[in-house]
Parts: sequence; structure tokens; C-alpha cells
Amino acid sequence: MGCRSRIIDAELQSRLRRSGAVLIEGPKACGKTESARQVSASELRVDADPAVAPTMEVDPARLLDGETPRLLDEWQAQPTLWNYVRHVIDERRLKGQFILTGSANSVEDVTQHSGAGRISRLRMRTMSLWESGRSQVRSA
Repeated sequence: MGCRSRIIDAELQSRLRRSGAVLIEGPKACGKTESARQVSASELRVDADPAVAPTMEVDPARLLDGETPRLLDEWQAQPTLWNYVRHVIDERRLKGQFILTGSANSVEDVTQHSGAGRISRLRMRTMSLWESGRSQVRSA
């Protein structure tokens, strides 16, 4: 069984065309990573890749290298990545550079820029009855 189509899939693609990055927020196991993988060209599993921690100490921007849009899954495992993403978006001046996903709420403090104008926030919820095929009524 393949990945099911989700209501937010079209919105994710639309936001990638308008923003430097998209942050997909939502509860654990609601499908954020799977939806992001459908449109990403490369992926970094921030919480699982053993090269992430040492690279963060030497040259964090290297983690952002890769085909775009680049998925940064569980990005909040290295919260300082947020500011690197923001700076790369400013430098490249291109849309659709990154997709950030994570199962926990993002860490927001005074040292972290909001991402306004660069990173679009997209809220994902658990699968609706329509998405699961249990209802003929589509809800948004």
C-alpha cells in the first residue's frame, strides 16, 4: 500500500512555490514526513544521521547541501539549524529550498528568528475520514 494522498499535499506544493521553506507542524505520526517525501529531492534525517552532530560543530551549513527541496526531518533535534536555513534562503534567493518536519513543537526563543517572509508554517492534522477512505465527505 503506497502513501495516501493528503489534503495538505497541494498546499505544500503551492507554498514551496511561494516561500523559501515550509515548516510542517503537527502531532507525532500524522504523516508529515511522508507528505514531505513525496515532493522532496533530498533528505536529511537530523535525529538519526550520525554525521549530523559532528558536522554541526564544524560546518552546519554543509547539512543544507543537497537537491532541493531538501527535507530536514526532525530538524528540532538541532534547533540552531533554523537560523542556518533562514540564512541560506536569504543567500540563494530561491523558492522551495527546504521542508522542515518534526514531531515536537519547535523551539522558539529570542535567539531564533520567526522565519517570517522566508519560512511558511503549514499545520497538518491526523488523517481525516475522507483521506482514509471512510467517508465520501471531504473536510478541510
